[in-house]
Amino acid sequence: MELKTRYQYTYFIYPYIIEKWKYSKYIQKLLKTKNCTLRLFEKQKDLDIYNKFLPKARKFMFPTFEFSDNKRKKFEELDVGMKATILQKYPCSIFEYSLENNIQGKAGRAEGIFFKIEKIEIICFNTGECFILLKTMIEDSNNFEDVLNFNYKFKDIKSEFISMKQFDNIKIQADKFSSIKKLTEFIEELAGGDLKKSRNITETNKFLTFSYTCVDQNFWNKTKEFDDIKHQFYKYINVLPNNYNLNVELSNKDKKIAIMDKWEYIKIGFSKQTTAILTSGIDTFNYTKLPFLYENVYIYMYVLELYKKIFIQKMTEKYKISTGYKKIRKEFLEFTQNIWLQDITNDDIGSLLCNSWSLNLELDKAYWKLKNEYDILYKESNIEKTAKTNKIILVILLVSLGLNIINFINLFWE
Repeated sequence: MELKTRYQYTYFIYPYIIEKWKYSKYIQKLLKTKNCTLRLFEKQKDLDIYNKFLPKARKFMFPTFEFSDNKRKKFEELDVGMKATILQKYPCSIFEYSLENNIQGKAGRAEGIFFKIEKIEIICFNTGECFILLKTMIEDSNNFEDVLNFNYKFKDIKSEFISMKQFDNIKIQADKFSSIKKLTEFIEELAGGDLKKSRNITETNKFLTFSYTCVDQNFWNKTKEFDDIKHQFYKYINVLPNNYNLNVELSNKDKKIAIMDKWEYIKIGFSKQTTAILTSGIDTFNYTKLPFLYENVYIYMYVLELYKKIFIQKMTEKYKISTGYKKIRKEFLEFTQNIWLQDITNDDIGSLLCNSWSLNLELDKAYWKLKNEYDILYKESNIEKTAKTNKIILVILLVSLGLNIINFINLFWE
């Protein structure tokens, strides 16, 4: 029997880089963009974020929590240029893009997979690492195979090697986008910057996927084991189509993915490109509170881990070509102090997720590689500095010796 879903959504995350010297202008661009607004976080409204992020991590990623009502009011009265000047000093700014409510008419279910874009967010760190988050949901279908096929195709829409014809059977339910091509153009316009350079640093020309699916309890319960659907779960983690012939036993040994199964009816899979949760509707928590936390709290923890990875990659590239040691040293030390050494959360689920992301993104390995580059550059800088100092001392000694000789000669002839 075909696996059915009770609730599902997928966030597609597009990372890109804005040059630091262009950052203020980019923030101005977002502030001027129609339907794009800065998200101002409030403790009462965003209580889960406030409670589950530790103070230093919360201040780093959600600095507008610190705004008083008076400061919020004064900020909203400022012009765009002044707002951008203020925001570029904050570590992170988050924007929301509002889509029109009207949807296109459907030509018929047989013509393809219909989906809607529920939410668009832009997350920008003032060091230049940015992320576009698209929340998508399948329309008029509870077939898990549609989730698999849709995720598999959608993740590639930014790839330069993919033909738009491959997306003819995927229909966007939003007036703003008449086709997948229009959506890709929108993403490019929203991101701006040198996307080719961004791909080199982020090491991807595909979307990262952050998925949630709660399957109907009839397919996973006390009498129906998870083993009956685990082959579908592995396709889900690997973002493979439904018709892919997957050898589950081999996938169990796949070092590219990791599985977390701390709970009876929750399975979480990780890879460098994907985070995917599969749950059973037998537990009401799995289609009420957990999906809310996953997309409203834990997704920001994931983005923060992605930020660390991309920042480290960018700094590693800088070390290879830069001669401005002092500037690089300052950036590296600020990153280490402000975010690398800080825990993000004490929440049980959040801590498990962050640890798994860190392992699968190989953050420690990347950081210590960067640290080694830093140490080498530091030693070379000190050697050069010492050599320069020695030259200066030598010149001073020679001048001093010359003056002494002259004085000696003058005294001799007197």
